[in-house]
Amino acid sequence: EMNMSHPHSDHVHPTMPPVTTDSHGDHMTPPDTGHGDHMMMMQMTFYFGYKNVELLFAGLVINTPGEMVGACIGVFLLAVFYEGLKIGREFLLRRNQVNVRYNSMPVPGADGTVLMETHKTVGSRMLSLAHFLQTFLHIIQVVVSYFLMLVFMTYNGYLCIAVAAGAGLGYFLFSWKKAVVVDITEHCH
Repeated sequence: EMNMSHPHSDHVHPTMPPVTTDSHGDHMTPPDTGHGDHMMMMQMTFYFGYKNVELLFAGLVINTPGEMVGACIGVFLLAVFYEGLKIGREFLLRRNQVNVRYNSMPVPGADGTVLMETHKTVGSRMLSLAHFLQTFLHIIQVVVSYFLMLVFMTYNGYLCIAVAAGAGLGYFLFSWKKAVVVDITEHCH
């Protein structure tokens, strides 16, 4: 006869101690739980620290002020690149739409005269080199945007400032031309 009322002592679920910060505000992780699992607890409040900051990949851990400066410069440049890529894609899209054809065709008028009607056609094809390039650049843009979002989600103040400052400089450098571009043919319908 089997005893079904035994306690579930073999199903112990250890809890992990909370993430702590030391007196310098550096990100600390709890000690190993003994199961061989390396688990980093995610910081859920903004902090300014440079020790044990995991950046995007498991092996990319910041532990010194120099590494943090390098990471901030890299993140800053990635954010500038992202803004440039967005504007660059718009520019390429407009440039490829220069393939505009104006087709004039005779249309009979109400009083028996013949009028010429002009239609503007913007040529673009799905199976074109320009569309493949746009698709490839879109994939890069999406991946870079998610990387920047994940960097911001580290809640590390230095890295968040680098993302914001890079996006700001990128917008400043690349977006000023965007507002100046005027299609002079738009008034001709």
